[in-house]
Amino acid sequence: MPTDNLSESNLVLSYLTLRRIVGFIGIGLPFALAVGKILLGEPGLQSSISGYYYTNVRNILVGGLCAIGVFMLSYRGYEKRDRWSGNFACIFAIGVALFPVAPDPSPSQLDTIIGRFHLAFATAMFLTLAYFCLALFTKTHSPKTMTKKKKERNIVYRVCGWMILACIALIIACELLFLNDYSMFKDSPIKQLDQVFWLESIAILAFGFSWLTKGEFILADEG
Repeated sequence: MPTDNLSESNLVLSYLTLRRIVGFIGIGLPFALAVGKILLGEPGLQSSISGYYYTNVRNILVGGLCAIGVFMLSYRGYEKRDRWSGNFACIFAIGVALFPVAPDPSPSQLDTIIGRFHLAFATAMFLTLAYFCLALFTKTHSPKTMTKKKKERNIVYRVCGWMILACIALIIACELLFLNDYSMFKDSPIKQLDQVFWLESIAILAFGFSWLTKGEFILADEG
């Protein structure tokens, strides 16, 4: 095999590997947090993924988010918007890690301000990840690349992207209807279901699944 072809093949392999690593981190993070906390002697679920910052698995949460950020920074697509999207996703992911959610109960004024930054970074991160799924991953640069497997992968990307957006919308609805101290439903038993944790976990799993698909760990082209 010519040297140029060998280098190109190695580059493609490295990109696929990078995408798979991002996908595995995304899929593994909710399980590592929930199971790790229990195994380390703290039973029960947190009300949100972000809430694990105040448990004995804080380092897993921060490390996982920072790892995702670094890998997103390394992402290089075909156009400038791919690179800019990766750069923004990196900033948002690391912002989520470095600006923790406000502790509950009785956060200080500083905690509340930092928590607002956390929510802004988290929302921006999930919106960027949905953008990857719906706008970037579904692109094709020539009719020859629109294989049967590529069409199937595009379906996966769109499903994952819309799942992330749906989870964001539902989290906002839950915050307004059940988790806000001024809500008429603030005493609803639904608050005990940890709905934000489950919705965030679904969004993160959708993100991870889309990147595994992008890395052709799932629905890879033949040959």
